[in-house]
Amino acid sequence: MKKLIASVMALTLGASAATAGGPVTVVEEPEVVAEKPASSVGILPLLLVGVVLCVALCGGDDDTPAQ
Repeated sequence: MKKLIASVMALTLGASAATAGGPVTVVEEPEVVAEKPASSVGILPLLLVGVVLCVALCGGDDDTPAQ
């Protein structure tokens, strides 16, 4: 009789422990991907090109005037 009661209690406790947490639902979240901006060149290369062009075209006049 004690074996029967022990087995019934084990089944009851095991079943209640198995369903104690309730159902588990897994929700998949969409992955967020950072997009590159349309103009990824930046302003520094444009400024450098402008400075180089100005130096090349404007250039200092180091020649001394002929007398």
